[in-house]
Amino acid sequence: MFFDEARIYVKAGDGGDGCVSFRREKYVPLGGPNGGDGGRGGDVYLVANPHLNTLVGFKRRVHFKAQRGSHGRGKGQKGRQGDDVFIEVPPGTVVRDAETGEFIADLTEEGQQALVAQGGRGGRGNAAFATPTNQAPRIAERGEPGQERRLYLELKLIADVGIVGVPNAGKSTLLSVVSAARPKIADYPFTTLEPSLGVVILDDYTSFVMADIPGLIEGAHAGTGLGHEFLRHIERTRIIIHLLDGASADPLSDHESINQELALFDPELARKPQLVVLNKMDLPQAQSLWPSVKKAMKEQGQRALSISAVTGKGVEEMLYVVTEMLESLPPPLHPPQSWGGKRGGEEPAITEVKVFRPAEEDQAFTITWEDDAWRVRGAEVERVVAMTNWDLDEAVQRFQRIAETMGLKGALREAGVQPGDTVRIGQVELEWQ
Repeated sequence: MFFDEARIYVKAGDGGDGCVSFRREKYVPLGGPNGGDGGRGGDVYLVANPHLNTLVGFKRRVHFKAQRGSHGRGKGQKGRQGDDVFIEVPPGTVVRDAETGEFIADLTEEGQQALVAQGGRGGRGNAAFATPTNQAPRIAERGEPGQERRLYLELKLIADVGIVGVPNAGKSTLLSVVSAARPKIADYPFTTLEPSLGVVILDDYTSFVMADIPGLIEGAHAGTGLGHEFLRHIERTRIIIHLLDGASADPLSDHESINQELALFDPELARKPQLVVLNKMDLPQAQSLWPSVKKAMKEQGQRALSISAVTGKGVEEMLYVVTEMLESLPPPLHPPQSWGGKRGGEEPAITEVKVFRPAEEDQAFTITWEDDAWRVRGAEVERVVAMTNWDLDEAVQRFQRIAETMGLKGALREAGVQPGDTVRIGQVELEWQ
């Protein structure tokens, strides 16, 4: 099986709790508070690793959790920061929120990172709350909970050239002839059940990546055959080789049908540069069809070549034509796994690592009546509640002041809250008094 989709769960580390402590040393007057802050929780990153080419690793493991921060201690000692977690994915992985569908990142370059879950900040110790009017605060914060989310990963292969065509047109045979790839080859349709990648090396200076896209038939865009599952892998290719089956009764009809499927799946695919190639020229039937195919393509303004993947006739000429087409195109927006074109023996420079951070949520809150209780939702108010140490009286009083400043108390009164009603904020349940 070719695994190009996965769903995973990620949880960043919680922040460490702040500490309530006072300096008590002999012969040291007026010691004061010295409780340290908690450490920050670890983040969760996705990292593009060029040595991977499928998402099969996520079949065995789908839960990833970063380390929480250590708690603060006395003598002003700050807690240790939690270790980050780096999850390796193949280049070409698109990341979305599995619940909302929100786009998060598109990892296309080696070493590129995406921050997908941010660790919680550490709670402040009582030393941070000391003021001229409150020189001995008995208050400290709990660590902020780390972000958690479910992610949908979708792999779109990164290749310079994609080979499309009807089943049994010879796509796998062609790829095996021009590269070191060894896809399964047989004389029946749908032999190839997954995309295959191969690096084509023409000489010491010229190479490009070629992909065999299996299973395209009429209705592929709607899920017929295998095309719907693998059409996404053509989206990143720069050039399409449209391989026609020389043994087909009507290769021109096949050409029109496949182009229509590409356009129905994504109109951009129909606008990609195409090189039409009639295969199986070792057969008399293909030789008799070639003049009509060449004439029809010329009338449509498309370049056409004829080859025999089995004997190798015309294959080298086709590869040089493909190289010319690649060099005439602007640089790709998403660099391929192997550099296409002449490089003079130099490796491509690694681009600056980009980090995608989840957008900050609005600080507003909502109040609803749910299950015989008032439910308050809002990023900021839930964060304050989660970081409040309810075992400390001063911490509870501080929350009351924050709730008043935020307008939460007034909003609850306006909503109709009564003494004795239950108010739920995050994981905390409070009683209105």
